[in-house]
Amino acid sequence: MTGRRRLALFGVCLVVLLGVAWYAGSRPGSGGPPPSVTGSVRLGPDPGATVSDYLASLPATLPAPGVVVPALVQFDAAVTGEQAVTLAGDSAVVQVVWRVPIARVQTALRFETLDVGVPVATAVDVSRQRAQLAAQADASRRTGRPGAVAAAEQAALGNADCACVVAIVVRTDRAGLETITARGGVRAVQAAPAGAMLTDLALAPLLPEQTDRVDPLPDDGVVPAATTG
Repeated sequence: MTGRRRLALFGVCLVVLLGVAWYAGSRPGSGGPPPSVTGSVRLGPDPGATVSDYLASLPATLPAPGVVVPALVQFDAAVTGEQAVTLAGDSAVVQVVWRVPIARVQTALRFETLDVGVPVATAVDVSRQRAQLAAQADASRRTGRPGAVAAAEQAALGNADCACVVAIVVRTDRAGLETITARGGVRAVQAAPAGAMLTDLALAPLLPEQTDRVDPLPDDGVVPAATTG
């Protein structure tokens, strides 16, 4: 192959790779929803799963008595950060999943690991602010509907009382998980296997709107104008 042909082939490959990267970066965040990381331990239902089957499988994931594990706590409806802390009770909250609820509009799942060594309420609020900054970054680089959605998310997450938490990750033992499961507002608790670390987890929480099957949510609703205050 001549040098000119090699250069041409390289140029074609580069265009394809850039196109793939642009498409991935322009997609909204919670159609599936996608997992937070590519860890080896998935917490949350598989795409296309029946919600009732997923919920029925969860008791079997609980650890043996006394064994502390990370677990994904999923809510009936989005709650505020303060409410999420209350629902966790004495269990350690280590990660928060933020998602701004807008009727029939796909919005991003934003996974925020909490800072260590600060009061949990403060750490959760700081995670909200980081989620807001991520939405702001999305709004600045996207155009059209995706940009408008991100701007609406940014505005909503700017409110400390935003009911925008759909799930949290806690670390506790079986008794702690059973206590959380029994609380009103908690829809599902799935425990990771013993020995799993936070970095091992791939989170794909069940969303409140997913009531029958774990299918992509509709995205044909009106995006509200971004307002602050």
